[in-house]
Amino acid sequence: MMNKIPDSVIEMKLRLSGSGMQKIFKITFRVEEGEKLLKASRCYLSTTAGPIAGLLFVSTLKIAFCSEKSLTISSTNGGLIRTPYKVVIPIEKIKRVEESQNINKPKQKYIEIVTVDHFDFWFMGFVNYDKAFKTLQKSINTSQQ
Repeated sequence: MMNKIPDSVIEMKLRLSGSGMQKIFKITFRVEEGEKLLKASRCYLSTTAGPIAGLLFVSTLKIAFCSEKSLTISSTNGGLIRTPYKVVIPIEKIKRVEESQNINKPKQKYIEIVTVDHFDFWFMGFVNYDKAFKTLQKSINTSQQ
């Protein structure tokens, strides 16, 4: 009997590493010495192509997002590559983190991260929005001290 191929990058990493968000974080992103994962949250990253489901990791040094499913992109040699969608924002590059909500649907809350070079990242669909936002604020406030 053949093993089922994992449907998502995260499912595959969980199978390879056992369980635990700390392990997924370390496998997916380069972790600096002394860096600590504060919180991992399932959410969506808003992109021009639509929302992408994944995990948002908040550490003492960075905010990092990895999509649940790999995306197919064209390679330079004309072939196709399957790769997770990743975003890494060093804490010191964050200008501000703001809360937002849909005026017509107040339960739909968003977190906007603006970088010092004026890039905007919008995260939404959190299971526990308030806890995710507070952890982001804590990470940024701690790094600025």
